Amino acid sequence: MNRRVVVLLVLCAAVLVGWFFLRPRPAAVVEWQGYAEADYVKAGPTQQGLLTAVHVERGDKIAKGAPLFDQDDADDRAAADQIARQLAQAQDQLANLQTGGKPTEIQQAEANLADSQAARDKTQSDLARNQSLLKSGAATVQVVDQETADLRSANAKVQAMQAALAQMNAPVGREGEIRAQTAAVEAARAALAMARWRLEQRHVASPVGGTIADVLARPGETLAAGAPVVSILPPENIFVRFFVPEPALSGVHPGDGVALLCDACPPDLTATISFIAPQAEFTPPVIYSESTRGKLVFEAEARPKPSEAPLLNPGQPVSVRPKAQSPPR
Repeated sequence: MNRRVVVLLVLCAAVLVGWFFLRPRPAAVVEWQGYAEADYVKAGPTQQGLLTAVHVERGDKIAKGAPLFDQDDADDRAAADQIARQLAQAQDQLANLQTGGKPTEIQQAEANLADSQAARDKTQSDLARNQSLLKSGAATVQVVDQETADLRSANAKVQAMQAALAQMNAPVGREGEIRAQTAAVEAARAALAMARWRLEQRHVASPVGGTIADVLARPGETLAAGAPVVSILPPENIFVRFFVPEPALSGVHPGDGVALLCDACPPDLTATISFIAPQAEFTPPVIYSESTRGKLVFEAEARPKPSEAPLLNPGQPVSVRPKAQSPPR
């Protein structure tokens, strides 16, 4: 082969190798590894008791307020009935203290008052007539004096009958007794409200809507207060947990938007960063990226829109990219 041709081929090869290594390359796409996670709502009883029924199974879709489970309520039902009767008794006692005399006694006092008023009116009329006759001598001074005294006595009897009638209409109990019984009625009302609340707590409804992720107890078990019976996954509680390398941390802030990439996810799935850990950690074993293994990373969380969160399943691997560096797929 001609020496000149060989030299030319070597030069061309050198140019090609130099161009390959020195050619401009597009900036590497920033991508962080993570996975979908969720905040589960675990519903349990507020009181210790025997579990009698569970109304849901794993995978059920439920609405807020749907019945979840029941506990034995015989003791609480009896307690509520007892306190209701005690309240009725206390109310009757208060009404008795606030009530005056019997109707027949009041009628008798009214009749006595009317009789004394009639007697007073007659004495007053006789006195006025005899005082006018005194000038003509048809009546004596002694008669007028006697009737004047009789009128004073009649007025006193009227006042006594009025006081007796007022006493009959007044409450039987003293003011202090009425206040004490009123307090007893209020205490019974509060105790009844507490007993009814305890009874209602034996029948637990779902505080949120979502999917039953797990049933943790079955009828026949005696549960402590607060022990979970049902685990519920509200769809809006699904989020993405990912890990940001320490060199990229300064460019990541809560409230920043990110793009989410996963198998079968729509191309426009996005989320908003809601949390960045205040301390660093080594890359968790679940993240198998060679580029991040063994390096310090910061845990972060991003939450999709509530309407898009159900597109992810807890445990699903997800890649996270800053929105500005996420090319359309």
